[in-house]
Amino acid sequence: MTEIRTDKAVKSSGLTRRTALKGLGAAAGLMMGPGFVRYSQAQSAEPIRIGFQCHRTGIGAAYGRWYERTTNAAVKLINEAGGINGRPLEIVVEDDGTDPKRGAEVVEKFANQHKVDLVYGTLFSHVVTGSAPAAGELKIPYYVVSEGYHVASGKLNRYCIQPGITDVKAQVRSVAPWIASNIGKKVTLVFPDYAFGHDHRDFFGPAFQEQGGEVVAMLPIPPTETSFTRYFPQIPPDTDAIYHVMVGPAVLTFVKEMGEFFGSQGPALFGFIDSLEAVDLASPGLEFLEGSHFWEGSPRYLQPDASEAQKFYRDAVGIDENGASVNDPKDVSTAAHMFGCWETLYVIKAAMEAADYKGPEDRAKLIEATEAMTEFAEGKEHPQGDKTFNGKIHQCFGHQNISLVENMKLKVVHRTSIEDGIYEPEADYMTMPL
Repeated sequence: MTEIRTDKAVKSSGLTRRTALKGLGAAAGLMMGPGFVRYSQAQSAEPIRIGFQCHRTGIGAAYGRWYERTTNAAVKLINEAGGINGRPLEIVVEDDGTDPKRGAEVVEKFANQHKVDLVYGTLFSHVVTGSAPAAGELKIPYYVVSEGYHVASGKLNRYCIQPGITDVKAQVRSVAPWIASNIGKKVTLVFPDYAFGHDHRDFFGPAFQEQGGEVVAMLPIPPTETSFTRYFPQIPPDTDAIYHVMVGPAVLTFVKEMGEFFGSQGPALFGFIDSLEAVDLASPGLEFLEGSHFWEGSPRYLQPDASEAQKFYRDAVGIDENGASVNDPKDVSTAAHMFGCWETLYVIKAAMEAADYKGPEDRAKLIEATEAMTEFAEGKEHPQGDKTFNGKIHQCFGHQNISLVENMKLKVVHRTSIEDGIYEPEADYMTMPL
């Protein structure tokens, strides 16, 4: 049962606790912060239109393909269940080319040409940071499904929110203790040289040091790089483990070249699955990964203890037990990230219902309704797991998974707690004007 807490803000609005609690069944599993007033339900035949900023081309194309499939699956279920406030949900797609300049242009197009209610879906951090100023200037809600610390840092604006996926700062804080205890104390970090990689650079080191570890070298790799062998001699010989977090179409080349360089004699490996998202672990040349470990937001392979919610979500999106498309076993998903699209859409739905959203004139109320959320319960709307949400920094916190490559599949061997990733907020978007 959803809980709503009331204080002077509710009393001054003229609502009683009894009237404020009416109709909360649609947001089951959602908790709202103190002082938030839930509005009555709206009815309209006009669709609610969401602008989906999609990486259909560019280095994020594999993610974009699966983000779009996950979005379509969630929208289908939402509409079959009555839509949002009795209105159907419509998705308008624009390709941003995984390019920051084009991303800002897409946001402007959504607002001025397509007249959407909000913008959603962006993943790559350099595109988010390039697009966010346009969202703030246009005062259009911008719900991103990224991982960078850019939202939680407070450096964007009040219209930018990341409620469906955790950020890198929380992720590395969660996994650092396990790496120090199980992999090694001296780590070389290999990362892409842009905002997402910089978050790993900036936050893993301090978190690892707290566990008695040391980052002995950092290797930034340009995102346009296509060959990586020349970087590997820079790894210090006393490295216990290589922490790798590459992304983009050249990731398979990166991992294969790393295997060719080190063979079975190299340091232990701990990778963020970004290095192999949408890549079949059984691909030739990846055999050396056997016995290494990866971070996963949501497991690619169906685990023996998978929840019914996880199974429901996977069936709806259309991925098999190996995390590939049910229509093509070679079409491997981006399972560790794409669940964020599903969960973000359900957060948007709950916030719109709480705010009695009718149209663009209610965008400020939609932001406030999202900020008032505090917890998301694990279930069909949140299949990755339960989460908390901090309205001050517009960021959710959840569980992380550490998986072992065993028989060229990923087996979850450790699941972190939400508390493992919590950090002190450095910002408060709620003090900014709407």
